[in-house]
Amino acid sequence: MDRNTIRLLIILGLISIIGIISIQTYWVRRAFDIQEQKFNQTVTIALRNVAYQVANLYKTPCVDQPVVQESSDYYVVNVNTTLHSDVLEHYLIEEFKRHNLDTDFEYGVYNCDSKKMAYGGFVSNDHRDSSSVPVALPATDKFLYYFGIRFPSRSSFLAGQLDIWIISSFITLLVLCFFAYSMWVILKQKKLSEVQRDFVNNMTHEFQTPISTIRVATDVLNQPAIINQPERLKKYVQIIRQENNRLKNQVEAVLNTAKSDRGKFELNLQQQDIHELIHESTQGLQAELEDKFILKLEANKTIINADRVHLMNVLNNLLDNAVKYSNGNVEIGIKTENLANGLKLSISDKGLGIPAEFQQKIYDKFYRVPTGNVHNVKGFGLGLNYVKQVTNAHNWKIKLESKPNEGSIFSIIIPQNP
Repeated sequence: MDRNTIRLLIILGLISIIGIISIQTYWVRRAFDIQEQKFNQTVTIALRNVAYQVANLYKTPCVDQPVVQESSDYYVVNVNTTLHSDVLEHYLIEEFKRHNLDTDFEYGVYNCDSKKMAYGGFVSNDHRDSSSVPVALPATDKFLYYFGIRFPSRSSFLAGQLDIWIISSFITLLVLCFFAYSMWVILKQKKLSEVQRDFVNNMTHEFQTPISTIRVATDVLNQPAIINQPERLKKYVQIIRQENNRLKNQVEAVLNTAKSDRGKFELNLQQQDIHELIHESTQGLQAELEDKFILKLEANKTIINADRVHLMNVLNNLLDNAVKYSNGNVEIGIKTENLANGLKLSISDKGLGIPAEFQQKIYDKFYRVPTGNVHNVKGFGLGLNYVKQVTNAHNWKIKLESKPNEGSIFSIIIPQNP
């Protein structure tokens, strides 16, 4: 399955998810609107019955349409007479109960002398909380005698009538979550497969190069004429030694990663002089680069607790990366300096640099910064992962400062020995 096919599947999956969510949202909204219309009709009928009951009680005429809906949750009812709040509350509770309007409501009776709601109360849906309270219902000039009623919990009451829709929406959302998770797993597995393929390809290349070089050098050494040419003999022996060390380092990188995966990453901590280790690991590089290799060993407290083998590997990995990614502009620098609470070791180069969006991923196993279709620099993507594991095991911190085409600086902060 190629990348374009996967991208198409992702787009189709996203369109499907958006479509399902849109359709479900539409039908839930439609169901809510229907319940809202039903609620308004039921409230209107119940309040009209209350108006008729009040008219019969006080022997006053009642208009045909006494109920007016002022807003989504507020109604006013024309009664053509003054009435007491206790009487009104009794009629409202009985009528709402008969129509299954089990929701909180507050009411108020208009006083035409003061031209405002004079008294009223709040009634809970179970009628256990019923109290006379100052009301803040708006007045209207449509009627002379009327009462107003508001449903503060109207939206939650309507939502409670949508149980089946809420359950179906939850199930739909759950299915979509499983679908999205499955897509994520598939993409992750695809990425792991690509990483594994790249790792195998890079490992094959890295191993084949020194093996081929050693084979060629060995064939040359088997020629009788070489025995009488000490300089050429020495040269080819040096080539074999270098390529053998290169092959050994590659194998060690793979083995160290395997050990860390099995939880066998152990340290042999001893006091080390960081400057001595730096000189030892950079001896060949200094001779090769000469003035392109800059040492600024400014720290005066250089004794640290560290695992010598792992620390040497860290230095070799960072220096090897600095050279490989210099892009022809080889200028390597190593600097040490004492901090208030420890020592700082920095390795810098003037090479390709690392874009900001990739800097958090460079320590991931097998990860290599994308370079399009150009792969001038070979590797496993294990070096920086190993460096990160070593620094973590020592409780050190590693930091990166880098800009594209300007180079990178890897800094290791080593706390002061207790």
